[in-house]
Amino acid sequence: MLWRDDFCRVVAVDDPDYPGYCRVILGRHAREMTDLAPAESQRLLRVVLEVEAALREALAPDKINLAALGNMVPHLHWHVIPRFVNDRHFPAPVWAVPTRDHSVPRKFDPAAVGQRLAERLTPGKGV
Repeated sequence: MLWRDDFCRVVAVDDPDYPGYCRVILGRHAREMTDLAPAESQRLLRVVLEVEAALREALAPDKINLAALGNMVPHLHWHVIPRFVNDRHFPAPVWAVPTRDHSVPRKFDPAAVGQRLAERLTPGKGV
């Protein structure tokens, strides 16, 4: 767990090919963004964007992929995936057939990302 509050949580996905891959998971059940009240959808999107910003700062990826699929698990959650031109699937989605055997290893410090999220998302601590 990188960060959480009473509304949602941010978890790191353990995937050696995609260091920094995170999920932002809504705390209560909802299937779609439009199931949320406007203030809730704005709150969830703010968390997604803060995760993106933290990952850009920590890893300097070539691109960030954002996805809210939920086809297999129909519970509202966002995938935030740092992408690099030499990762296993680039330029295709991470769910596609790989274009190379492995990704170039990269260091990821989840504690630093969690700290940034706490500073930016915890009431009274950040913006």
